[in-house]
Amino acid sequence: MKRFRPHIPSILKRSRDKSDRDPYDGLDGNPMLSDVVENNIRSLLRLSAQRLRARNLQERLADGITHVSGRMFFVYIHVIWFAAWILLNTGHLGIESFDPYPYGFLTMIVSLEAIFLSTFVLISQNRLSAEADRRADLDMHIGLLNEAKMTHALTMLHSIQKKLEIGTDDDPALLDFLMETSPEEVLAEIARVQEHVRK
Repeated sequence: MKRFRPHIPSILKRSRDKSDRDPYDGLDGNPMLSDVVENNIRSLLRLSAQRLRARNLQERLADGITHVSGRMFFVYIHVIWFAAWILLNTGHLGIESFDPYPYGFLTMIVSLEAIFLSTFVLISQNRLSAEADRRADLDMHIGLLNEAKMTHALTMLHSIQKKLEIGTDDDPALLDFLMETSPEEVLAEIARVQEHVRK
C-alpha cells in the first residue's frame, strides 16, 4: 500500500483539474447560430451538469435505481426471473418445490421490491420537481424583467414621438402596452376566469 500513497495527491489533482476544465473548450460553434445562442446553450448545459454533480449519495443512488428500473431491460429480467421461478416450482424439472403455488415467498419479495422502487422513484421525482420549480421561477423572473424593459422602452419611444409631434395618442394598443403588468393581478384574473368557467 505504501508505494501507492505518493500517487494519491497527483490523482486527486488530476481529478480536480478535469472537473474544473470547461468541457466545451475546443468545441466548434454552429455557423448557423449566433454567439448569444451558442453561449446560452453552453450555459444551460453547464448548469445542468453542476446540478448533477451537486447531488448527494442518496440522490445519486435513487436516480441510478430509477434509471435502471425505467428501462425495458428491467422488464426482461423480471420476465425471465418470474418464468424461471414458476417453472422451478412446478416440480417437472426434478427439483423439489421451494415456493409452491400461490408463490407466497415470491409475492413477498415482489411486494418489498415495489415498495422500495416506488420510494426511489418518488425521491427522483421530488428532486426533478424542485429543479422544475427553479426553472419556472427563473422563467418568470426573466419574463418580468423583459416586460419591464419593454414597457420602459415603449415609454421612451412614446416620449420621443410626442417630442417629434407624431400623433399616436389615439392608438389604444399603445396605451395598453404602456401599462405596467402586475403578476399578482394577472394570476388573480386567471383564477377569477377559471372559477367562472367551472360554475
